[in-house]
Amino acid sequence: MKIGWLLLSMMCCGLMLGGAKAEESRKLLEARESLYNNIYVYEQGDFVSMTFGYNRRIYTESVFHRSDDRELPVSYTRYMTAGLIYAGSVTSVLEIGFGGGRTAWYLHRLLPQVPVTSVELDPAVVDLARKHFGIREEPNFRLVTRDGRLFLAESKERFDIIMIDAYRGPFVPFHLLTREFYELVKAHLAEGGVVVQNIEPSTMLFDSAVETINTVFPHLDFYESDGNVVTLAYGGQAKSPEDLDRQASLRQQAFQPRYDLQQMLARRRPYLAKTGMIDAKAKLLTDDFAPVEALKSIEMHNRKWVGQ
Repeated sequence: MKIGWLLLSMMCCGLMLGGAKAEESRKLLEARESLYNNIYVYEQGDFVSMTFGYNRRIYTESVFHRSDDRELPVSYTRYMTAGLIYAGSVTSVLEIGFGGGRTAWYLHRLLPQVPVTSVELDPAVVDLARKHFGIREEPNFRLVTRDGRLFLAESKERFDIIMIDAYRGPFVPFHLLTREFYELVKAHLAEGGVVVQNIEPSTMLFDSAVETINTVFPHLDFYESDGNVVTLAYGGQAKSPEDLDRQASLRQQAFQPRYDLQQMLARRRPYLAKTGMIDAKAKLLTDDFAPVEALKSIEMHNRKWVGQ
């Protein structure tokens, strides 16, 4: 996941970690250089953060409250759980992009009988999440170290909710933003399923990402929080405001989530195509070459540049 410099300001996705006082009060717990990331884990009071160094800047990936493992300290991650409103059933959840694992773990603790699978490319991230972020082996919680697209290409499973929150530094890996990727995601959705993706809105890719998702999923809703935009995408018939309100109420009563689903729903902003919400000239994002070649190239393309 991708958030700004945490704790005191909780700013939007992709901001540089900053502030002299915040830096002075942070304690470095561990630094790790992996094939994909320069990773730093910090402690600040009762909070632990995982950050990635990219082009001499520090981007926060996850925040963990040690005294409360059901808290989601960063507000946009709460809206990643809005898929509970939209999904026809809630019997399986997939997350692509684990980071410190807080969103997946929240859903696991909320729905212990529902299998939750989270896929993370970087084994060092997985190791640090287990070491510092309260992640442990439990029934119905599966953590897979694999590229998310490769995982889907190799899997025959279907999921009611697929969450995508994969970032490295300030950007989403390109192969997780193309039409071919979303077609693969769609093939792994159960009937009535929903895709939830955090898309950083301040880059030129945002409009193209929305345009690309909309070519595969006809219905999109946006939820803005602290500068982040969480996008809900689904097929089939459009869900009316009344249908969504009824479903939010039923799921709130059934699951008793900490972050109220009806309050979330009040922040819904439906995407209306051809109304100026995105640039009409936004380019469709597609694989540049044959899918087989793309899949073989994924891991190489995700590796960091030397000296990064």
